[in-house]
Amino acid sequence: MTPMLPLIILAAAAQLAIGAEFRASAVKIDITPANVQPLLGYGARNSTGVHDPLFHRIVGMDDGSLQFFLVSTDIALTSPSVFDDFCRELKKETGIDSHQIWWTSTHTHSAPEVGPPGLPQAFMPDRYKHQPDWEYANRVKRSLLDGIKEARAKLAPARIATGEGFAMANINRRARDVDGRIKLGLNPYGPADRQIGIIRLERTDGTPIALIANYAIHGTVLGGANTLISGDAPGIVAAYVEEKFHAPLLFVNGAAGNIAPIYSGYPDFRSAHITEFNVLLGDRILEALNTLPKATAEVSLRTSGKIIETPRKTGLGWTDDLAAYTRTGSDGGNLVRLPVRFLSINSDTVIWAAPLELFCEIAINVRQQSPFRHTFFFGYTNGWLGYLPTKQGCAT
Repeated sequence: MTPMLPLIILAAAAQLAIGAEFRASAVKIDITPANVQPLLGYGARNSTGVHDPLFHRIVGMDDGSLQFFLVSTDIALTSPSVFDDFCRELKKETGIDSHQIWWTSTHTHSAPEVGPPGLPQAFMPDRYKHQPDWEYANRVKRSLLDGIKEARAKLAPARIATGEGFAMANINRRARDVDGRIKLGLNPYGPADRQIGIIRLERTDGTPIALIANYAIHGTVLGGANTLISGDAPGIVAAYVEEKFHAPLLFVNGAAGNIAPIYSGYPDFRSAHITEFNVLLGDRILEALNTLPKATAEVSLRTSGKIIETPRKTGLGWTDDLAAYTRTGSDGGNLVRLPVRFLSINSDTVIWAAPLELFCEIAINVRQQSPFRHTFFFGYTNGWLGYLPTKQGCAT
């Protein structure tokens, strides 16, 4: 049994009694920069314009005992220290604790950096000679603070429904060459997680509040030659679904560490087939809505967390802002301290989240062993601490 599964069971086994009326809300905030920005992902490059806007999309939920906020932001990633700083400000201004907020990144590689680079600076020091654009980083954090306040103020009676869909918009990206070496590529024979996790929030009259779609796919339809700001496939698909659903779609990436879009690395939008993802993934999300069970207003939410320690790759440096996320073991080896978070929704749904690019086999294995009807993994959550491969993946 994977060591992660008992943690999930522990996190969700005890349910709070369903009490007050369930409430929910959604907020969408434009965070598209107006000036030139260094883009995160690939080599060093600056933006030359905007193809499509970037957003915070925020969902608030309240079961009468717990308020919980989920955020999906059209950026590649942030350092966990950015999340920690944000949580301190959020607590000061609103009283909301860090366990009540998950801040996920869609992982588009065509969006600006936000704050200090964190771990990427440790293994790509030549890439980060410049200072962060603090004006933009502070704008991103300020708008998120205001957005959560707005979402809290807008909480209203609601219902929730959970289910799954399926899409073949992704592919394994670890391709083996004739010499046995693994390189980034397209591997149709490799494992891929093609489940879409779906959560629909609606008002008591049935009109939509928001949709949460969880799918594993790198935001790399566009390659390093592109310098136009974009949400890449996750942002394009979200906008497409929103037009038809008439409410915000929070795209939450899954275990995409070894997963690419089936079209990947194109130099421009014309050649990237990017609107085809509206069919490959967007229409599959919309189809899944038709299979959801009847929504319920009887909702119990529970959050918990666990620090899991794993060996740090030999020779990998560290940055000062991540001091809280490492320690030296008794044998003198360096360990990474990974914060894993859990959210249970009633007795049938569990979501686990981590600041990782998880290999998809791990998420699939946890889901297959989970006693819950719906089990989702939210990646790129509350920062980024690199890749977590399988043992076999480490060997290759």
